[in-house]
Amino acid sequence: MKRYSIGALAGAAALALGLAAGGAQAAGGAKIIELTQTGCQFLEPEGALDHGYKPSAKRDCERINNKTADGRLATAKTIELAAGSYVFRVTNKNVPYPLGFWLRGDGLIGRATLPSVSGGGLHTGASRDYAITLEPGEYLYSCPLNSTPDYKLVVKG
Repeated sequence: MKRYSIGALAGAAALALGLAAGGAQAAGGAKIIELTQTGCQFLEPEGALDHGYKPSAKRDCERINNKTADGRLATAKTIELAAGSYVFRVTNKNVPYPLGFWLRGDGLIGRATLPSVSGGGLHTGASRDYAITLEPGEYLYSCPLNSTPDYKLVVKG
C-alpha cells in the first residue's frame, strides 16, 4: 500500500478546489498553482498517485499512455479556477530528460481564442514558472515532451 504525506494530500485537495497549495502568491498578486511531473503524468490531477512509470524517452510515454490514459483521465480531477492571473509552477520530479508545459484552450475555437502559455527545458529536479492571465473557458494542459495525457482546467468568470 502506498502512503502519502498529509501535505501532498492537502496540496492535491487544494489544487482540485482551484487553490494554490498554501495560498502562495507570486509577485504582482498572481496565485501560484504547483504541478509535478513524473514519468508520463502529472501527479496532482491523478490524486497525487504516482504510477511509477520509468520512461527513458518520450516514445516510452506514448506507448504507456496509449494503453492507460483514457482510464486515468476518467478519474482525473479537473482544476477549477476563477479568471485572473496565475503562475503555474511545474516541477520535473525524476524524469531523466527535459520536460515542458503547455496550457491552451480546449478545442479548435478555444485554442484560437483563449490565452496560452508553453515552454520547455525543464530538467530533472528543476522547477519553472509559467505566468498567464486566464479568461473564462475550458483549457487543457499537458507536457508534449513527456507525452502526458491532456488534463482539464476550467476557468469561471
